[in-house]
Amino acid sequence: MIKYGDLYEQCTGVRLYPGSLNVVLDEEYRLPSDPPMRLSPAVLGGRVGMNIVPCRFMGFPAFVLRTDQNEAGVGDHDRNVIEIAAAFRLRDECELSDGDSVTIEIEDGI
Repeated sequence: MIKYGDLYEQCTGVRLYPGSLNVVLDEEYRLPSDPPMRLSPAVLGGRVGMNIVPCRFMGFPAFVLRTDQNEAGVGDHDRNVIEIAAAFRLRDECELSDGDSVTIEIEDGI
């Protein structure tokens, strides 16, 4: 998030905290066929694109971040793991510990 902070901010309109929160879901999450926001590999200077989906995490505005590789099932995370980013450190703001249950809302149609 530090290296591409300006790009994330241009895309989302929010300066994201430099770190995401990994959340393990009970089932796979798949991106919508046309993600609402995307940073292409060319923009990021490499082979990996980043898909960005707005959500609410524990009532706070946030974003699901998913690389092309993770979506394809060949990245660092299985499809049942999503990365959540926000303008602040979610773990602190929500007083989270490993293993806590959380609420994530993604709008229908996204």
